[in-house]
Amino acid sequence: MTTTADGTASRQDTAAAAQQRGATVWLTGLPSAGKTTIAYALAELLRAEGHRVEVLDGDEIRTFLSAGLGFTREDRHTNVTRIGFVAELLASHGVKVLAPVIAPYAASRAAVRERHTEAGTDFLEVHVATPVEVCSVRDVKGLYAKQAAGEISGLTGVDDPYEAPDRPDLRIEAHTQSVAESAAALHALLTTRGLA
Repeated sequence: MTTTADGTASRQDTAAAAQQRGATVWLTGLPSAGKTTIAYALAELLRAEGHRVEVLDGDEIRTFLSAGLGFTREDRHTNVTRIGFVAELLASHGVKVLAPVIAPYAASRAAVRERHTEAGTDFLEVHVATPVEVCSVRDVKGLYAKQAAGEISGLTGVDDPYEAPDRPDLRIEAHTQSVAESAAALHALLTTRGLA
């Protein structure tokens, strides 16, 4: 490690240490809040800086890791803790893991955080706080329209609970700023934590 005249680490050494330090960034929020879009924008920024990054997209995980699970409270908890296990495993090996996953229940997110804490792995909870009225207009997957038409039930934030974080590490008002601004705010948080 190179030190400056005042005995502190050089900027290059600090950046190199941040690149090697893994962490999980969990983006929670309603369907169509912008979680996945922000995660991929942040991933691009981090990769450009030399970080190893994986995005654990909630929809892909349901297809491959949690196939067969439904949307009961128990199944949702199982899905979230499975993703949390994989995230911590990757993060413990120096990967920045971005998990844009609804995770509607506070207890499930707390269980994931606890697993990270016990392992000594950084975990950041980010609330993408887009209001349901905005999400239902975006309706990226057509879920709100299907729920309104009576084709589906149990839609998070509409007829199924969503427990918003009380004290997230960051709250992003994605409906009031651009994707680039949201990703930059998240990158700034990582920088202050010595992770970027």
